[in-house]
Amino acid sequence: MSSDFRSKLLRTSGAVVLIALSALATGCQVRPLYSEAGGVAQKLGSIAYSEAGSRIGQVVRNKLIFLTAGGNGEPANPEYKVDLTVTSSVAQVLLVETSDRARAGQVAVAVDYILRRNADGQVLKAGHRQAISLVDFPVQEFAKVRAIRDAENRAANEAAELVRADLAAALGR
Repeated sequence: MSSDFRSKLLRTSGAVVLIALSALATGCQVRPLYSEAGGVAQKLGSIAYSEAGSRIGQVVRNKLIFLTAGGNGEPANPEYKVDLTVTSSVAQVLLVETSDRARAGQVAVAVDYILRRNADGQVLKAGHRQAISLVDFPVQEFAKVRAIRDAENRAANEAAELVRADLAAALGR
């Protein structure tokens, strides 16, 4: 091949690649999850949550209300409703063989949720999220109870943040 033909081929293929990349980039619709353009923040602020059946459920519910409404509380006329089912469990790990007592454990908080539009009752999103928090068990019983409670709160707050991200993604579509 001659050098003139080779340089012409390189320029032509470079132009084709540049055109293909620009066409690909114009078709890309990447936008931030919490973008204000779609009104996601306003939609999140218009969500009502079902009543909690336990202390952990109330922690999740309160955190979701704070995260979605920006600290404004629940709306008077919500457009959406989220039904929450929250469960928690404590598992003991690192058993001491001589005393049969655990020195550490883990707390799991699971949240099942269903997002519905109030106008027609249509289900927009249903999902399951779980968060795990590790805990050390002190020898004193009261300190152990308090450590478990703190771990439950940490896991509940984390699970609420995961649910909020799911709700924002569903309402952003």
